[in-house]
Amino acid sequence: MRPTYFTALLAALLSVASAVVSLRGAEQAVSRPAQLPFLNWERLPSIPDYEGFAGMFAGVSGDSLLIAGGANFPGKRQFEGGVKTWYDAVYALPAPNGEWKAIGKLPRLNGYGVSVNALGGVIIAGGGDARIHFTDVFLLTWNGRDLATRPLPSLPRPCAFTSGALVGHVLYVACGIETPDATEALNNFWALDLTALDAGWRVLPPCPGPTRMLPVAAAVGDTFYLFSGVGLHAGSDGKRVRTFLKDAYSYTAKAGWRRLADLPAVAAAAPSPAPVTADGQPLVLSGDNGTLIHLDGPHHPGFQQTAFAYRPAENRWIKVGTTPFSRATVPTTYWRNQWIIPCGERIPGYRTPDVWSLDFAVPR
Repeated sequence: MRPTYFTALLAALLSVASAVVSLRGAEQAVSRPAQLPFLNWERLPSIPDYEGFAGMFAGVSGDSLLIAGGANFPGKRQFEGGVKTWYDAVYALPAPNGEWKAIGKLPRLNGYGVSVNALGGVIIAGGGDARIHFTDVFLLTWNGRDLATRPLPSLPRPCAFTSGALVGHVLYVACGIETPDATEALNNFWALDLTALDAGWRVLPPCPGPTRMLPVAAAVGDTFYLFSGVGLHAGSDGKRVRTFLKDAYSYTAKAGWRRLADLPAVAAAAPSPAPVTADGQPLVLSGDNGTLIHLDGPHHPGFQQTAFAYRPAENRWIKVGTTPFSRATVPTTYWRNQWIIPCGERIPGYRTPDVWSLDFAVPR
């Protein structure tokens, strides 16, 4: 009887221990976040301009990568008394291992607007130059021989230093500033249904939180995201003062706006629209955290090189690595299964001609 009793007791204890281990394992499986794919960076051919540009437009047409417009400080930088210059040149890259080619010009000098891939080309919305900001919206197309533009419904008011993204067939444009010398940013939120262009832009409930310029936009499924940015107000001397923001929001046509978890750090003017992983996590890459705004270009070490992912299902941010670059005021576009980040500002006042691609495959 004793061996039978002790055998039964031992079996019971082992069963309880096994259940506890299984339960702990299940809890860990539930709480352990899914792993992000490897962030695979690759440098593409640099554009044929020594300085490079910030605030460019980027997109795809005719299977070629297009970049256009933007601004830089040729020669002297701003802190040296240099003058910011806007551009209208359009360049095309036919293949990742190809060569950039100048293919034409935009309708006018332009930078710091929104660009998205749609309707067989690149939609460019808003932007501006040194004097004024624009309401212009147009489609830029390239067939390998000819560059063409087609006007689309104008924005409700001028807007630059803005952001936007394409959610399904609806283009959203959010925030920015109305004039180059504005001391207050906007909280505008506009939508253009690309299947009903004759209806024009709809004015939607404004973006929550402080008014802002240079936010990061993203599109995942039916959801538009708005992250970070810079608030403005007039100081005692009348000059504008910047407030760096790290709040975050989402918008859906059904539910409207929703406040999300704040970013771990400010990431104003980070690449936008934000690249999105295959499982729907927007990535906020580099950008200006505002901590070194008092430093001039030569004394500035460069913008942060962090990479954060937002997990919608958990409403939380995680750090997923670093970027091989320091960047702000730079567009993105999706081309040949890669996210492209062309040019941009690497240090205040200094641009770059470098072009990077990002995918989420295993390391090559």
